[in-house]
Amino acid sequence: MNLLLDTHAVIWYITKDKRLPNNLKLLIDDTDNACCVSIASLWEMGIKYSLGKLDLKVDLREIFALIDESGLDVLPITAIHILTNTTLDFHHQDPFDRLIIAQAKSENFTIVSKDGWFKNYKVDLLWEK
Repeated sequence: MNLLLDTHAVIWYITKDKRLPNNLKLLIDDTDNACCVSIASLWEMGIKYSLGKLDLKVDLREIFALIDESGLDVLPITAIHILTNTTLDFHHQDPFDRLIIAQAKSENFTIVSKDGWFKNYKVDLLWEK
């Protein structure tokens, strides 16, 4: 399975936060699954961190190091992703989420997110209710 983790899922995974459901942690840990984090998520973290809107127990540099050490691949933004983004309806205005959705559609990823807005874009979505 190809998994693309939304920003909160990445943070919860690398910090071992209990808000990430255990079944999803197991899927991410499973080396048979390709698991990625979008560069858009790192960008989002950087902006929110600099604005004081992202409460982390460690420095952002350490969060990025944990992502590097986690085995998650960082998915760059390509021209195809931007072109796909231009075809998306505007159910949701968050530019980071829209990029993640465009990447998932372009690359055939299942998104790991509790964000209910993602359902409006007809992407595969995983989260425990």
